[in-house]
Amino acid sequence: MIPTEPVGSIPRPPELIEAVAANGGNADDPALEPLFKAAIRDTISRFEATGSPVITDGEQRKYHNFYDYCVHGLPNMAPDGFKIPFAAGHTRRMPRLTTAPFRYKEYGDHYLEVAKSYTKIPVKQAVISPSALSLLYPVEGIPGYTRDQFIDDLMTEHVGEVRRCLEKGAHAVQLDFTEGRLAVKLDPTGTLLASFIDLNNLALSRFSAEERKRIGVHTCPGGDRDSTHSADVGYDELLPSLLRLNVTNFYVALAGEKDRKRVLKVIREHLSPGQRIFVGVVSPIDPHVDTPEEVRDRVLEAAEYIPLDQLGTTDDCGFSPFSDDTSTSRDKAFAKIAARVKGTALASEVLGRS
Repeated sequence: MIPTEPVGSIPRPPELIEAVAANGGNADDPALEPLFKAAIRDTISRFEATGSPVITDGEQRKYHNFYDYCVHGLPNMAPDGFKIPFAAGHTRRMPRLTTAPFRYKEYGDHYLEVAKSYTKIPVKQAVISPSALSLLYPVEGIPGYTRDQFIDDLMTEHVGEVRRCLEKGAHAVQLDFTEGRLAVKLDPTGTLLASFIDLNNLALSRFSAEERKRIGVHTCPGGDRDSTHSADVGYDELLPSLLRLNVTNFYVALAGEKDRKRVLKVIREHLSPGQRIFVGVVSPIDPHVDTPEEVRDRVLEAAEYIPLDQLGTTDDCGFSPFSDDTSTSRDKAFAKIAARVKGTALASEVLGRS
């Protein structure tokens, strides 16, 4: 069987979104906890119903978004940080660190513990990459707190988070690296991307080869309100560098690409032994609900370029990684996931007979 895994997020229930909005956006109010627990239980139950061999908690408790869950609400974070422009015309902003020290407020292993208490199925945990969090440090610097000191603190927090996820039984830990393709757009020289790769590899160097077998990295052109931030950047400008990351698993958005075969050729050219490519076979921002047969054909296409023992399938991106994004319903998200699972099984049957 070809392995298949989700990327992570699932749209939040409307009642949860409405309750947080009515509370002024304060998702930390203890009065909301029953709604969060209900959302996590329902997400896991519906994930199990798809037949997915690996699941997540849908990032229901990562309220706000996938990249600042660990620092959102801290007193030394200002809201006017790095700006992320999307093709649809809207923007998202990261926080900005204002004073030392850099510390996490929340860690991914806490979410993992809760999810595992509700299921016997393997659970993966997504965490934000060090390179994304490096954007929190302002260009002008912080008096008395150098960038090198910040990076040291960032490494300590990130590595500790990933290691605890592994120790607590995560099936895999996925580094969200959606800023990779955006880096090429912002800096066509490749210097910014190279710095991101080096920073992530610095963190990965602190894990053993055995630990890195359960660590992966996800890349996509962003996904928010049915729009992207860097789909106009060719994958051939990212993938050679991406595949230098010292991890085993790569979750690569592919279903939404205009020329999938071109991307697959780049992967084939730069793929190394021991690496596994989970190709995206459903696009969360495409309103069309894929059929298992459509997914099967995408998997068979990928198998023409990627050796079977190095091939897996996934979703192109998370479904609604920003908590206020209502462009995709929960029903549609799980329908697409079910199609991924069934379509991957169909492809496995075909390839098993060939």
